[in-house]
Order: sequence, then C-alpha cells, then structure tokens
Amino acid sequence: MAYLVQYADHAEAELSKLSVARQRELRSTVDGTIGRDPYGHGSSPVRGERDRRDVDLAGAVLRYEVSRGVLVVTVLRLVAPFG
Repeated sequence: MAYLVQYADHAEAELSKLSVARQRELRSTVDGTIGRDPYGHGSSPVRGERDRRDVDLAGAVLRYEVSRGVLVVTVLRLVAPFG
C-alpha cells in the first residue's frame, strides 16, 4: 500500500532552493521510502506522537505527518544542507 506524498508550503519552498536534479532525487527517495512505509526507514515519532515523525533521508532532514485514513504523508519541514 503506497501513500501519496505531498509537501507543505514551507517544505516545498525549501525543496525549490535545490538544483532540479537534487529535487528529483529527493522526491524519488521520499516517494520510494516513506511513501511506501511511513513508519520505517529509521524514522522516529516526535514528542510521542506516532503519526508525526522525523527522519534523516537522502542527505536531508524531514518532519512529516502521516494521515492513515486517507493514505497521505505530508512533509511539513525539510532541511537539505547539500544542494
């Protein structure tokens, strides 16, 4: 079961600062990992909330929220130090 991955405005703004190739790489990695298993891949709950998670992935730090009822993962914050 795959989840739709969407990006909040703030995360999308950070993503747009990266090169097009890096954006493509990051989106592909996010879709293929947390989009398929949002509770895996070394992610950890934020303040004990199972559906709000942090993960280091593909050279970026993401905070995201899982909406299980509608199979959506929303990336809330993205920090990508490597352009």
